[in-house]
Amino acid sequence: MKYVIFGGGGFIGSTIADQLIREGHSLRIFERPRVAPYREFEETEKVEWITGDFQSKHDLHCAMEGMDGVLHLVSTTLPKSSNDDPIYDIQTNVIATLNMLDIMVEMKMKKIVFISSGGTVYGRPQSLPVPESHPTTPEVSYGISKLAIEKYLYLYSQLHGIEPVTLRVANPYGERQRIETAQGAIAAFVSRAAAGKPIEIWGDGTVTRDYIYVHDLANAFSKALAYTGKEQTFNVGAGVGTSLNTLINLVEKILDKPIERIYKPGRPFDVPVNYLDCSLAAQEMGWSAQYDLEKGLQRTIEWYLGHTAQ
Repeated sequence: MKYVIFGGGGFIGSTIADQLIREGHSLRIFERPRVAPYREFEETEKVEWITGDFQSKHDLHCAMEGMDGVLHLVSTTLPKSSNDDPIYDIQTNVIATLNMLDIMVEMKMKKIVFISSGGTVYGRPQSLPVPESHPTTPEVSYGISKLAIEKYLYLYSQLHGIEPVTLRVANPYGERQRIETAQGAIAAFVSRAAAGKPIEIWGDGTVTRDYIYVHDLANAFSKALAYTGKEQTFNVGAGVGTSLNTLINLVEKILDKPIERIYKPGRPFDVPVNYLDCSLAAQEMGWSAQYDLEKGLQRTIEWYLGHTAQ
């Protein structure tokens, strides 16, 4: 099959791309103009790298021409800063995605897999682990725009017969995650700890999250592309809650060096506890996380130390 991956150059997209390449698919990877390919591709790998503006209908059309399906990984905002400019969030994410969906209808393209946010669309959990049926009351614009896109995917499936699968993803981590994006506790903790710098923690360290290893996430996307059932929305996480204190203890154990902790006042937008019920993905797609946090961290830290040593 031929797929276009919007946002295929990041640490999530590149891992998904590598998995789909191994499975024999042809890919067109769409990225921003300043993003260079994350590696060299062999001629036998059937990969086309193109750049453009996600908000340009022309660029979207060129990217989607001749493809069998879409993987939508693009987000122009971050959860903690998205409330600063909700209009920008809507214009660059929701409206741009609607343009994409209109082009799908025009091209009679059916399959789309969208990355949503299991950490923000639900808001403050009323029950744990959080199932897909949980109320959706996001407290940040990032989560609201993700949820709006989910709703439009459903609308277009009803109106035009597209076949969307939304993955509400927990907190991803793994190889190739960039430190400078200010997103991802594990990447930040590993980089600071490896450099012998203290780790700043907002609150008392009991904030608990669900962390999903990027290779497990790539496998979920592969399963979603092949899925032909009736469900449209799946939680994708490890299904286990891990506190920041426990996370730092694991990093300390793997690095085998003490980590200084600096505790700062908690932030009002931090949901105290969130971890996902991923049983629906297991039942419907045959997917479940294969890496526990310690094993995934071990692989991530080995990659990071090797990468920074180069």
